[in-house]
Amino acid sequence: MDSPGKGKYSSRPRLVVSRCLGFERCRWNGLTIASPEVDALRPHAEIVTVCPEVEVGLGVPRDPVRIVGAQGAERLVQPSTGRDITDKMISYAAGRLAAIGSVDGFILKSRSPSCGVKDARIFPSTARVAASGRTTGLFAREVVRRFPGVPVEDEGRLTNFRIREHFLEAVFTVASFRELRARAFTTAQTAGAGSATEAGRTPAGRAAQMLTEFHAANKLLLMAHSQAGMRRLGRIAANSDRLPLVDVFESYAQGLESAVGQLPRPTNVVNVLMHAMGYFKDELSSREKRFFLDVIDRFRRGRVPLSAVLAVLREWIARFDVPYLEAQTFFAPFPEALASIRDSGPGR
Repeated sequence: MDSPGKGKYSSRPRLVVSRCLGFERCRWNGLTIASPEVDALRPHAEIVTVCPEVEVGLGVPRDPVRIVGAQGAERLVQPSTGRDITDKMISYAAGRLAAIGSVDGFILKSRSPSCGVKDARIFPSTARVAASGRTTGLFAREVVRRFPGVPVEDEGRLTNFRIREHFLEAVFTVASFRELRARAFTTAQTAGAGSATEAGRTPAGRAAQMLTEFHAANKLLLMAHSQAGMRRLGRIAANSDRLPLVDVFESYAQGLESAVGQLPRPTNVVNVLMHAMGYFKDELSSREKRFFLDVIDRFRRGRVPLSAVLAVLREWIARFDVPYLEAQTFFAPFPEALASIRDSGPGR
C-alpha cells in the first residue's frame, strides 16, 4: 500500500515573495537576506517575486525610506532627501496586485516599511529619533486589502515551527482547491447553467462530485482547524439548494480560506487524533492503545511534535489498510521535504 497522503500535495502553490529573500541583492544596502524556509519552498512552488521599493524607482543601493506618522496620517518618506513616495507606492501596489492573478500565499520581508506585515517601524518625524511604534508596510496593506483570505506571513515568523507548519498547510490546501476548481470548470464548461447537484449525469454533475470528493479528503484537516467550518463547508459542497456551480465553488473557496486561516487549536487536533484512533480500536492491543494515548498526552503538553503522533497513525493505516484514512490530507498536507523541526521559539 502507498503511504498515507501520497500524492495529496501534487499541487504547486503560487506564492508572492519579497525579492530580497534570497532572489536578488535589492535591499537598500545592496544585500540580500537568507531564508532557509523560502529556499526550501523553491522546488515545490511557483514563486513570483516583488520588490516594491525598486519597482517604484528607488535604486540599489539607496537611502532608506521610513514610515512617518504625522497628524493622524502615515507617509512613506526618504529622510535623506525629503522625498515622499506614499502616493507612488500606493498606486504601484494597487496596479501590481491587480495584475498578479491567482495567489495562494505571500511571504514578505519583515520590518520593511513597504512589505512589513505587522512590524514595520513608524517614526514621529524624519529626524534621527527612535521609532514610536509598529505598523503595516504600505505594500503589505494593499496585499491584505486585496487578498483578505490568503495566507500572508513574513520570513521571520516562518522560523517558528507552529506558524510555519500552519502556513504550509494552508497554502498547499488552498492551491489544491484552486487547481481542482480550474479542472472542475474545464469539465463543466459545456454544461451551461446545469445544477451542481446532478452528480455523475452531466459535466456539471461530475464537477460537483469533484468538490464532494475534495471535501471528503480534507475532512479531518478541516476538523482540526474548525469543526464549525468543516460542517459549513460540507453543507456548501452538498448544495441542497441546487445553486449554480459557480456560486457553490465561490462560497466553498471563501469558507475554505476562512477555515484554514485559523491556527489549529491543540484540543481540536487531539479530537481528530482520537477520532482516527477509533478506526483501529478493535485491532490494537491494550498496550498499543496506552502507548498512543501517552503520545497524544505528550503532544497536548507540547513535549512532542504532531509529526510524532502522525507517524504512529500512518504506520497503523498501512498495517490495517484503512482507505478512508489513507485518503485524508491531514496526514500529509504538504511535501515531506518541507517538514522541519527547526524552531525559533514563540512566534513574533
